[in-house]
Amino acid sequence: MKKSYGFTLASLLSVSLMLSACGGNSGNNGGNNASPSPSASESGASSPAATESAAPPQGNGETINLNFWTLFDGGDGANMQALVDEFNKTHPNIQVKNTKLVWGEYYTKLITAVGNGTGPDIGISHTSRLPDLIDQGVATPLDDAATAAGVDWGTFNQNLLNATVVDGEHYAVPIDTHPFIMYYNKKLLKDAGLLGDDGKPVLEQSADGFVQFLETLKSKLPAKTTPFALSNANDDPYRLWWALYSQLGGNDVVADDLKTAAVDAEKGAKAAEYIQKLFTNGYIKKNDPDFYKNFQSGTAAIMMTGVWATGTWESTKGLEFGAMPIPKIFDQEATWGDSHTIILPTTKDNDKAKRQAAMTFANWVADNGQIWAKAGHIPSKPSVLEKQEFKDLPYRSDYASVADTVKFSKPSTKVWQIRDNSSFKFLNEVWANKMTPADAMAKMQEATQKILNE
Repeated sequence: MKKSYGFTLASLLSVSLMLSACGGNSGNNGGNNASPSPSASESGASSPAATESAAPPQGNGETINLNFWTLFDGGDGANMQALVDEFNKTHPNIQVKNTKLVWGEYYTKLITAVGNGTGPDIGISHTSRLPDLIDQGVATPLDDAATAAGVDWGTFNQNLLNATVVDGEHYAVPIDTHPFIMYYNKKLLKDAGLLGDDGKPVLEQSADGFVQFLETLKSKLPAKTTPFALSNANDDPYRLWWALYSQLGGNDVVADDLKTAAVDAEKGAKAAEYIQKLFTNGYIKKNDPDFYKNFQSGTAAIMMTGVWATGTWESTKGLEFGAMPIPKIFDQEATWGDSHTIILPTTKDNDKAKRQAAMTFANWVADNGQIWAKAGHIPSKPSVLEKQEFKDLPYRSDYASVADTVKFSKPSTKVWQIRDNSSFKFLNEVWANKMTPADAMAKMQEATQKILNE
């Protein structure tokens, strides 16, 4: 991929407009809301027993100080600070300073600072943003530093790891995945006769089975109850479409050459038509002003969104809920998802000792994903799932398997422009019943190609 510092105003504005914590534009979509100022964050979480990993740099005994830029706030911010504090306590020769930036400004400031030679030693990137950071010359290859630090790439979930490999090189250390899953209200499902003795939904995993499940909820629950709480536009309906498109075998909307639009019109239309009928048949509340509040208040039977909502539901008094992978509606299990990763940005001297120390830190964070999982994320290392500290966290084990079935976008630098200016634009018209799924796919193909040509 191209690696340069051509920081045009247009590219910076493009990144700054990507205001979703994990891929959306609403305030309820990732738990990483903007913080008030770019200052060092404060500790706000206690950490379970940490695991030692990787090899610290062998130097002259001097402490290596690393500047770490993050974009986390709320629970994520507290949990990351807990990880940093524990690492610093157990690695006196490596000290990491966690500087938290405002989420909506993070990527723009990172790109600008690296271009000016004033960037951090360590940064955060979503997997979906990596291609652009690589293209801008911000994210650097990690393999030499990883080898020096003793990082074993085989210890990571390979689905998550492979999404961070570009042109055969590792560019990031994944620390989680935050996929699109299903939540359900146990009381409402029980009232409708759809909760099994095991506390799980009684649901046939098929296209017809899911519709019958919703129809039963609609017919047996009070009229004011929403069978399926879902946004009417943009992020979560798109995530559901991506999941079903992938379940049908759809292979992204961009070809492997990353230059050609490749919308699979038949599969894309079938997925869109299925969701459109969920709207038109009244299973999803139209013009729902706040579908999160709808579920949180106990007036929606199920909802689908990212795992970042787990912490919100846990803190909601009186809400009896469960969590699970979205149903296998079509041919194979698949869902939308993204990952938080740790990157090593380009610095003035790319100091080898600092890079090795940074990789020691990144690998340690992944090894101690039981702390990071408090926010609802799925850890990037399968070994963490076997730790008692992780097993003691409720709900997470019920959807941890989804890490294997997340379908990532191909490493195009235009992923976000395609999503916002093509997929959102035309799929929203389908959900509103103003455009046929077939017409939407045709327009998405044309618009995606135009974006790729720019």
